[in-house]
Amino acid sequence: MEAPREMVEEVAALRLPPPTDQRLQALMDRNTEGTLSPEEKEELAALVEWSETVALVRAKALKLLGKRPA
Repeated sequence: MEAPREMVEEVAALRLPPPTDQRLQALMDRNTEGTLSPEEKEELAALVEWSETVALVRAKALKLLGKRPA
């Protein structure tokens, strides 16, 4: 199956929205400090999974384009 190059380029440019990325960073910092509530631990796990999924999809798109992640 083939996809239009523009679509693959858009997928390759995907990132977490800045507020979500900032929240992820804050939760990771607090997790390192051991100060997360059980609810925040669940939120962190969900954000990490989302981030990893985005990274994998981006990597596949970049591979199709013959580029390396920045």
